[in-house]
Amino acid sequence: MTYCLAIRVDEGLVFASDSRTNAGADHISTHSKMHRFGGDGERTLTLLSSGNLATSQGVVTRIRRDIRSAARTNLTNVEDLQAAAEYVGGISTEEQEKHRGVRPGASTEEFVPEASFILGGQIRSGRPGIEQIYPEGNFVRASFSTPYLQIGEVKYGKPILDRIIDRRTTLDAALKCALVSMDSTMRSNATVGPPVEYHVYRTDTFSPGTHHLLEEDDEYLLSLRRMWAENIRTAFENLPSAPVAPQDATTVQIPRRRR
Repeated sequence: MTYCLAIRVDEGLVFASDSRTNAGADHISTHSKMHRFGGDGERTLTLLSSGNLATSQGVVTRIRRDIRSAARTNLTNVEDLQAAAEYVGGISTEEQEKHRGVRPGASTEEFVPEASFILGGQIRSGRPGIEQIYPEGNFVRASFSTPYLQIGEVKYGKPILDRIIDRRTTLDAALKCALVSMDSTMRSNATVGPPVEYHVYRTDTFSPGTHHLLEEDDEYLLSLRRMWAENIRTAFENLPSAPVAPQDATTVQIPRRRR
């Protein structure tokens, strides 16, 4: 399984992804699910992938080949983020069809070549943004009220994002929130695991941004995990007790309504 997320705040963008791939208990390996393009002063784009590994690798290979060969349409010349998402979505559907053709007799349950992506960044003509690209090739942009996107194993890391993230959240806080979200997911799902990659881009810099890789024994990751667990326990212990009926009560009195 996979967990990737991207956050869009006024100060910039945060991307995070795990690196574990799983084809059964005896076939666990690591592959990067974060791919960066541009950072040349004109544009910077980051692609996160989830789903079938062959499809996602095929998409990234095709994107890089188109850039090297200066194809008519590629990530270095699309005019805006929407066009970039449309381009990636088109490649994804083509790759899925190619892999379906490799196993024409396989059922849907046996072989699922689907892949999902998050594409984010900034192109000189527009504002920063993040787009979620579905297996069918269509895509949606993060909304103002919910300025983050997730793909893969999304449920465990969502609550902290809902409680903390809005457009005014600082870039530093957004990064910490993304890493807590990732740690919560790794704690609850063994198919999501380190190394954890993150990439931070500051609005209007058009630079490569900051990229970092956190291994399983990384001191910061271990400290974050420990402090988060300790503070959650402290907060829980400080919650007021729920109101309960007296032990000798046999009925619950319901106040009468005033007429």
